[in-house]
Amino acid sequence: MSAPEPPARPPARPLVGISTYREEAAWGVWRQRADLLPATYADAVRLAGGAPVLLPPAEPALAADVVARLDALVVAGGADVDPAAYGEPAHPRTGAPRADRDAWELALLDAAAARLLPVLGVCRGMQVMAVHAGGALEQHLPDVVDHDLHDPGGDGFGEVSVRTAPGSRLAALVGEHAEVRCHHHQAVRSAPGYAPVAWAADGTLEAIERTGAGPFHLGVQWHPEVVADTGLFRGLVAAARA
Repeated sequence: MSAPEPPARPPARPLVGISTYREEAAWGVWRQRADLLPATYADAVRLAGGAPVLLPPAEPALAADVVARLDALVVAGGADVDPAAYGEPAHPRTGAPRADRDAWELALLDAAAARLLPVLGVCRGMQVMAVHAGGALEQHLPDVVDHDLHDPGGDGFGEVSVRTAPGSRLAALVGEHAEVRCHHHQAVRSAPGYAPVAWAADGTLEAIERTGAGPFHLGVQWHPEVVADTGLFRGLVAAARA
């Protein structure tokens, strides 16, 4: 009698890289520079069916080797992008540049484009995607909309209603309208090659996506990882599986 067939192994989860912060941090008896990321990002990837991998800032030359091992990329939120990257002087309210993270994430996007890798940009991540495409940012959104509801300050999130573009990939993932959590004082002014696909009531651009039959390339100004709504992450993981 032949031996029974071993049970089939479940399909491997797509490997989703997430860029990280690099900050001064304290834990236990230690206080030193550390690579950090809110756990909500990895949780959202895991709940969507992916396997999260953290990508701390490194030499841009390493990006191609790193991305070659990934199935999808998340460019996370964080500090302001250096306005020199889009040829403008710094606004008085623009934060100090993080050259290591800017260079690393731009290199990750170069490598992701070369491999047609699915990409999701979150808050700063959407802005990095726009700058990578040759676009520019509004450096202090309250100058444009005359309020600070998108960033109430501290560690809080603004509650913002957004409408999405009918027929867009974003609308298929989150619906025609969404209540989202925002924490941004900057916004995308232009993003060549991307379609605008979501707006706040004050006209602020809240999402961009690549159109056509290419890979999943979507950026949102809000933080989908902080609420129990992983629609965007499920879309990213589904694209990675495909």
